[in-house]
Amino acid sequence: MTELLERAIAQLKTLPVDEQDAIATRLLAEMEDERAWKAQFESTTDAQWDRLADMVRQEITAGDITPLEKDVFPSEQ
Repeated sequence: MTELLERAIAQLKTLPVDEQDAIATRLLAEMEDERAWKAQFESTTDAQWDRLADMVRQEITAGDITPLEKDVFPSEQ
């Protein structure tokens, strides 16, 4: 077990039981979500990646995109 995980568990143990359970529930759900994403990602075929890349290229060509650097994450100037 890593030092960071040991510290987190030590802090969790100081909380009331209901808060410990709430955090544990969220952590377990997050771990399951990550497992599912990893399995889905690893099972993606080259043909599926190619189709996804084609879709993105079509959206770019059609202008159906939102520039991240301008609209979503504008620089602080």
